[in-house]
Amino acid sequence: MEENNNGYDSVDSWKTIMFLYNSALKEVGTKLEILNDEFQYVHQYNPIEHIKTRVKTAESIVQKLRRYGYESSIDNMVKYVNDIAGVRLICSFTSDIYVLAEMIGKQSDLKVISIKDYIKNPKESGYKSYHMLVTVPIYLSDSVVDTKVEIQIRTIAMDFWASLEHKIYYKFEGNAPEHISQELKECADMISVLDEKMLTLNSEILSFAAEEKREKEAEG
Repeated sequence: MEENNNGYDSVDSWKTIMFLYNSALKEVGTKLEILNDEFQYVHQYNPIEHIKTRVKTAESIVQKLRRYGYESSIDNMVKYVNDIAGVRLICSFTSDIYVLAEMIGKQSDLKVISIKDYIKNPKESGYKSYHMLVTVPIYLSDSVVDTKVEIQIRTIAMDFWASLEHKIYYKFEGNAPEHISQELKECADMISVLDEKMLTLNSEILSFAAEEKREKEAEG
């Protein structure tokens, strides 16, 4: 997060910082809902099943800074913790993920800072998701502050796995028994197969519907 033409040093209060992150979530959330509505209008199809938003708690932010080896300060929080404001988009199919990522990347008032494609390059644990770090301008009465928001895009199946993995991670404080980690990885592999099969099935259904439409049009 940085203030245009100035820097963010003047933004030194916790309440102000959290106000900015919450405002950024509203801006990005509204933008995504409009994109989803437009896609429905043009293509008669909604790529987004659900939109989830959250702002990290103070405790989570402090824990992350400690893991990174930084002192707990407003400056460090803004500079090093990129997922304080987070939006999660849940899709039906893996193809939807890249369609949405492209649509988001084309928004003139969103600046894409970084992309991490954990679908093409899954984490060792089996985690899959598409992460985009963006900034959105928040217009205040006397300034404009570019505020960071992390957007995660994943399928319903990926989200189900990630939710379970997250609970286990905290249950064992990041040190789950080897056999549990291995079984989670196997579940991730099964979910990948399921996503591929569902995508193939959906493609076949769309092809069948298109062919049926062409035949009806040919009949008159």
